[in-house]
Amino acid sequence: MNHLETVDTLVIGSGPGGYVAALRSAQLGMKTAIVERGQLGGVCTHVGCIPSKALIAEAHRYQLLRQWNKGVTSGSFEEAQAFKQLVVNKQAGGVHYLLKAAGVTILEGEAGLVDEHTAKIEQQGTEQMISFKNAILATGSRPIELQAFPFGGRILSSTEALSLSEIPTSLLIIGGGYIGVELGQMYAKFGTKVTILEGGGQVLPGFEAELAAPVIRQLNADGVTIITGATAVKAEQDEDTLILHYLKNQEQQFVRAEYALVTVGRKPNTDGSLGLERIGLQVTSRGLIETDEQCRTSISHIYAIGDITSGPALAHKASYEAKVAAEAIAGQPSVVDYKAIPLVVFSEPELASVGLSETEAKAKAIPVVIGKSAFGINGRALALQSAEGFVKIIADQASGIVVGAQIVGVEASSLISELALAIEMGATVEDLAMTIHPHPTLGEVIMEAAENAVRKMMLGNARREGELAQ
Repeated sequence: MNHLETVDTLVIGSGPGGYVAALRSAQLGMKTAIVERGQLGGVCTHVGCIPSKALIAEAHRYQLLRQWNKGVTSGSFEEAQAFKQLVVNKQAGGVHYLLKAAGVTILEGEAGLVDEHTAKIEQQGTEQMISFKNAILATGSRPIELQAFPFGGRILSSTEALSLSEIPTSLLIIGGGYIGVELGQMYAKFGTKVTILEGGGQVLPGFEAELAAPVIRQLNADGVTIITGATAVKAEQDEDTLILHYLKNQEQQFVRAEYALVTVGRKPNTDGSLGLERIGLQVTSRGLIETDEQCRTSISHIYAIGDITSGPALAHKASYEAKVAAEAIAGQPSVVDYKAIPLVVFSEPELASVGLSETEAKAKAIPVVIGKSAFGINGRALALQSAEGFVKIIADQASGIVVGAQIVGVEASSLISELALAIEMGATVEDLAMTIHPHPTLGEVIMEAAENAVRKMMLGNARREGELAQ
């Protein structure tokens, strides 16, 4: 067994949380090592964010070619998968380059905490020990496996769904959250007959009905069958097909498909050989690690970030927390502030949200003004043949400060950043309305939504002044 010398910071996990933590730690002058049991870049790079978005982009291109050529397409799904892998390899290569260039020691193997300052790294029967002054746990999450639907055969997790060698003729998706909608719509555009089974009243249950509606319309247009209020019960599979039985309105029904994809959430990787129990680090009933505003756990020199902590399981949340944790280790006063973390669904049209929704503001009894504007009157959206959707801005009624925003429409994933910045800097709707946006661009819809909110505020103020005068 080899024993390495002590490092200032040991990072366990190399996803968008882990590798960013290691980079920031090294940039701050600390001797840093990172451990990865699988592939450098983690789930996001290899079987999550990056490959899914590559295949979604390919599905859009495939659909456009089919429409342009009146049903005749060129290229194959093999080529789409090859393109996806090319993108993944470039991303993974970039992560490796950045870590090496920053002087981070990269260790391959399964890391387990031996005590509060030592970790054991195992790989292919060999072991090595490493001592650390501080540790950042960034072990991520994995798809939740339902007892009645264990992964294997024709029952897939998102990992297998992104690696199919052929386009399935039919696909049943259990769970209508953002992963189910993204992958279901992607395969529907490739020509798969897709059925989404959702237990709640609508797919994309985290979004207000008016925001989900344009996506649901497009899912229907893509030939996706949506069954809500349904509970999956059991599955029978043979060599060629799978029959899934489900309950709806207390009646048992079934649907037949080539594959079933289970997308009911993700489970934090805090169990197994990580060894939290050995050092007395407790987890919640959901397997999450509790942290303070600097991502510090109950053991003061051990930090936790990303999917193993509370909050949404988002890559950019993990990266944000990574910087805070590394800076906290370096003695800087950095703390987390989650008020402006965007949530994005890469559906068609895209969905994006940041800050408070109208529903949340009402639940908290916060007086707000709502400004909306539609993509249907935007020249750039019309030119892109993507005029569906709108921008919705929520602002404090008295001050006009932006407290939230939602977008459903083309390039919502990119447009939401302007609104996240507005919330972060405490901008008002008047600031957004007075910012000159280039023409013709999609960003003008944000400006027009802000102008709408300003007009409402002026009318409200005039009305109140009139009431006072009486």
